[in-house]
Amino acid sequence: MIYLDNAASTAVHPEVVKAMLPYFDVQYGNPSSIHQFGRKAKNAIQKARKQVAALIGAEPEEILFTSGGTESNNTILYGIPKLHESDAIITDPDGSGNFELGNNHAITSSIEHEAILEPCKKLEEMGFKVTYISVDEYGVVDSNDIADSITENTVLVSIMFANNEIGTIQPIKEISEICKKYQVPLHTDAVQAIGKIPINVKDLGIDALSISSHKINGPKGVGALFIKKDLTVYPEILGGGQENGMRSGTENVASIVGFGKACEIAKERLNENISHFKKLHSSMLERITKEISHVKLNGHPEKRIFNNIHLTFLGVNGEDLIIKLDEHGIAASTGSACSVHTQKASHVLKAMGFNHEQITGSLRISFGYMNTLDEVDQVVEVLKKVVTELRSVSPYKTKYNF
Repeated sequence: MIYLDNAASTAVHPEVVKAMLPYFDVQYGNPSSIHQFGRKAKNAIQKARKQVAALIGAEPEEILFTSGGTESNNTILYGIPKLHESDAIITDPDGSGNFELGNNHAITSSIEHEAILEPCKKLEEMGFKVTYISVDEYGVVDSNDIADSITENTVLVSIMFANNEIGTIQPIKEISEICKKYQVPLHTDAVQAIGKIPINVKDLGIDALSISSHKINGPKGVGALFIKKDLTVYPEILGGGQENGMRSGTENVASIVGFGKACEIAKERLNENISHFKKLHSSMLERITKEISHVKLNGHPEKRIFNNIHLTFLGVNGEDLIIKLDEHGIAASTGSACSVHTQKASHVLKAMGFNHEQITGSLRISFGYMNTLDEVDQVVEVLKKVVTELRSVSPYKTKYNF
């Protein structure tokens, strides 16, 4: 089996598993307890907080543990300060049982993950104004469009760091400078970028940033939200006051410990992993484009995370291609795996101007640290075979003279 769907999820690193195990059956105390079992659990969480913070150049007290990238994104979108100000919320104005928001305004992009787009839709239903910035043919936003969209009512800009489907990296530094000029906080969904490129929140001027553990060889069900010290975000989950009152509920100690260890490993091996991904990317792309006709790389050729290769094979249905690859023991995808039981066309590729044929012929290959050049060669040979097979019965056979 060759696993090439690491953008969807990754194998938990053996060192991470080892770090987690004691917190299931030995150090199982509640971090809120004052006895030694509780203190050890609390200390383990604080150690993990430092490990996460170190990966992104933040302070430990700026790290809020969550259940993953989706919760982190929702926390910032619903927790921005002006959303909770009394003059921004009109409770049940017409007796309908609904409430409306004032003229508050947020800016995001048209190619964000659903964990941003769906909350934004809900905010719009509540009267919130949202501007969706368009992208160019490579999936890159124009920072000038963001500057032009900011109004006196803008309370948040949220632009993803690297796209989960095509791997394109956004000009976050440029965007942060614009946000700073207009004194609007900037959030970035960095779930796909963390561990693939260097990220320092202070140098980049980021106010909030989302991370997911299972994208960097940590356990599922845990993530973090970086919140800059001077940014006030209101909690959505109330109760016992854990996480400095920001996320009540007994902490998932074992997973948090594993997440911390995964961040430590990602930091230590960042340059090594980047070099490895570039070698795999270069080798596979060179062979595919030379040995298979009518194929195109999607996303920016250089401003991208190199563990991601997103391709369009004309005359081939992407889902058929995934099934054929699976039959040969190769796991890949057509795009995001984070939407449950939905087979709708990619909104990312639509936003980039792709037509139906180009969208349905897409394939995403995403590498992990365990993938090898030998696997790349094996996959290319299989791709050549299955693409030829699928094109032989394609309705576009005559059009492209397959």
